[in-house]
Amino acid sequence: MANKKIVVALGRNAFGETFPEQKENVGKAARAIADLVEMKYDIVITHSNGPQVGMIQTAMTEFARLDHRYTVAPMSLCGAMSQGYIGYDLQNAIRTELLNRGIYKTVSTIITQVKVDPFDPAFSNPTKVIGRYMTKKEAEAEEAKGNYVVEEPEGYRRIIAAPKPMDIYEIDAVNALLDAHQIVIAAGGGGIPVLEQRTKLKGASAIIEKDYAAARLAELTEADTLLFLTVYDKLTVNAGTPDEHSFDNVTVADLKPYATTGDFGPITTLPKVNASIEFVEAGTGRKAVIANLEHAKDALLGKCGTTITR
Repeated sequence: MANKKIVVALGRNAFGETFPEQKENVGKAARAIADLVEMKYDIVITHSNGPQVGMIQTAMTEFARLDHRYTVAPMSLCGAMSQGYIGYDLQNAIRTELLNRGIYKTVSTIITQVKVDPFDPAFSNPTKVIGRYMTKKEAEAEEAKGNYVVEEPEGYRRIIAAPKPMDIYEIDAVNALLDAHQIVIAAGGGGIPVLEQRTKLKGASAIIEKDYAAARLAELTEADTLLFLTVYDKLTVNAGTPDEHSFDNVTVADLKPYATTGDFGPITTLPKVNASIEFVEAGTGRKAVIANLEHAKDALLGKCGTTITR
């Protein structure tokens, strides 16, 4: 019998904001992935890159400021760098964990480009704050370039769009590796957002929400399961109140009302909920699971976490 396919979306707690912290944290992710390999899943991994892409963008901007021969790196390039850097740490940690268990499997990272719509409303309503703090003069210079800037108590920062993913250009390569039962890391950080211009792909000044990219990846690989591994144990509404309620097993129909009433955090939880609903609704026999990183195996067995079905 063929292995079941699963897309695993790793949250920030699988990585770190410094090089040593990330080296330590990816070990937890590697153990979770190795457990899934032992459960006979064919696995595609995607991941967040929030702190990392911000660090890269800040470093490249500072470098350009110090040496005027160089220009500021566009967000698409920073996204590509983050995919390579995180993929390198993650694939080596997974390889080591598997070998320690007597399992040999190739783990590959694919630098992934994701198609976005140039007319996506997100481009007119940017929501993602990135990069270092700027002075007022620097912020005005950014605005003169056509970029969006937001003022915070500590200073000014860039704010960019988060358009929805439409297609994944490297999906044939992902599926070829998946069909060969190899572990694939793809669409890291939501993928590099690109605009299609005839035969050319042009990087967009944007980022893609990792959770929506994970759902698109699961759709295009015909996965059975979409697994979000995060810092909390399960979906909970009205936390800390007498009406607190956690979901163990929930249908899309029962979950949908909570997605429109502000019960879930708009930045951390709501994208996971919406992505899960989209994925489960779009096919039969699918499920989405949201669980703590350190309990991935038990979550898939229904012992913990939140399982979402039709």
